[in-house]
Amino acid sequence: MKQFVFLPLLFLTSIVFAQSKSDKKNSDYPQDYFRNPLGIPIFLAGNFGECRPGHFHSGLDIKTKGEENEAVYAAADGYISRIKMDKGGFGHAIYISHTIGYTTLYAHLNDFMPEIQKYVKEKQYEKRMWDVDLTLLPTEFPVKKGEQIAWSGNTGSSTAPHLHFEIRNTKNEHPLNPELFGLPIIDHLPPVPAEIVFYTGNIYEDAKITATLLKKDSIYVPAIQDNAGKYIPKDTFIINAGVIGIGINADDFMDSSTNTLAFYKTNLFKDDSLQATVILDNIGYEETRYINSYADYKTKELEHKWVQCLFQTPGNRLSKLFSDLNTNKGRIQLTENRCYTIRIELIDDKENKSNIIFVAKAAPALPALTEMSAELVKFKVNTKNEFNNPSISFVLDEKQLYDDINFRFKVNQYDEGLSDKYDLHYPYIPIHHNFELKMRAKVPFPFELRRKVAMLYSNGKEIEGKRAEFTEMGWYVAKQRNFGTYWLALDTLAPTIKLIQNTTNFSKAKEITFEVKDAMTSVAAFSGTIDGNWICFEQHGNLFFYKFDEHCSKGKHQLLFKAEDECGNTSSYNLNFTR
Repeated sequence: MKQFVFLPLLFLTSIVFAQSKSDKKNSDYPQDYFRNPLGIPIFLAGNFGECRPGHFHSGLDIKTKGEENEAVYAAADGYISRIKMDKGGFGHAIYISHTIGYTTLYAHLNDFMPEIQKYVKEKQYEKRMWDVDLTLLPTEFPVKKGEQIAWSGNTGSSTAPHLHFEIRNTKNEHPLNPELFGLPIIDHLPPVPAEIVFYTGNIYEDAKITATLLKKDSIYVPAIQDNAGKYIPKDTFIINAGVIGIGINADDFMDSSTNTLAFYKTNLFKDDSLQATVILDNIGYEETRYINSYADYKTKELEHKWVQCLFQTPGNRLSKLFSDLNTNKGRIQLTENRCYTIRIELIDDKENKSNIIFVAKAAPALPALTEMSAELVKFKVNTKNEFNNPSISFVLDEKQLYDDINFRFKVNQYDEGLSDKYDLHYPYIPIHHNFELKMRAKVPFPFELRRKVAMLYSNGKEIEGKRAEFTEMGWYVAKQRNFGTYWLALDTLAPTIKLIQNTTNFSKAKEITFEVKDAMTSVAAFSGTIDGNWICFEQHGNLFFYKFDEHCSKGKHQLLFKAEDECGNTSSYNLNFTR
């Protein structure tokens, strides 16, 4: 039987710690090349390496005083090499390439400077697309350090006004930690640990089972903090295992800001012998989804806590985040009845440090659990795993699991859809990338409706769907990326379109806005015309808006807006209006 222990750490907040410069920062990255991309002091709402759903945060979220339209400046000499307009993600974004091998990204912007904005709009109308991704030549928009390029905003997946700023390696597009480049950020505050977690077995299968079997005073051991930034639990931890992995739930802070940030580096020691190092820098987009292995995904989903593992799970392929790993990939070997001093050193980007120091002692392992139920199927990490049933089937390749799981399958009879509902394990167990899920309908329906079949998914909180493709073998197939509950249904309902403004007189308005929703899937295509001519509608979530421009003169007009969902259901809205 395995153990899972949460240790809340009590701390004092009145201690001031000295700040020093990192030798690594001075040697690896230029310190005076990039300037603050805003004209106001840098206060961070988020920093590099923070745990986010499905990814590591790849830059700095710089506050803009809670408002939009703060001037944004080029951080160094270069040229605008890319402009991307996206309904989600970075929203309105500008990329600047610099001669020394770096690229800076400025995201969630509102409008660009007039000359740049004019260029983008011309390309949008030329392509008849709002969401363009433009690559530019060095001669088109060269910029100087400190030259204004745009105004800050709240576009894309942003939830509040701010500027997302990145520094990337131009050659491989890997985001680097901007705080290592000498930006003017004032931070004298060390990381603050909240909990440590011990893992003695499979991170998903064993962790939660045995936590309640421990005595309460063994789980919750208060710590004291001395004036050197040390957090010292009062009692020895008795752990029924010979090998343990350690996770840490901790936040960092900066001066004059209440936002939580991520620490930069962690060192794990056993009796002063280094066992593992974690450094949050140089994380490529191709590997950022391994956040779901680096952090304890199950605990995040069930308890809304980010516990970061200082050991490498079997399916974690992060290439540079871990270093100095021992032979157990960061897990610590304990000899029975011997005490060990464990130290966790937390360091932020400005070299402010905290230490957690405690004593651990291994006790005899507890009896094993009973044999696995015949209803469960063993899925092995780093191996192809298949599941076949007459009504549902899928294959996971060797890179999709982070650890072994005892896969659970359950059929729930359902008479309102085209199939029963099938529980594929638990939604709190992550899958790394898409897999092809195949399902069969259990009831007959007209042949011409086969394009209207949607595969619906529920994680127990929300329901979402996507169109399923029919194959000659009688399967309906869709790409999925989560465990949870799946079923098939017919989608014959068109999207609903609602005009937000309660008027047809737009003589004083800046834009026309529609709200468009689909019952089962999503809006796959949309378009708008005025007097038969295409106009540039922008999407932001469920809102679709057209900002009045030279393509709509003063006077009376007829607007036609159309929307189509994934299953081909279409709807339209005719509006006679005056501008």
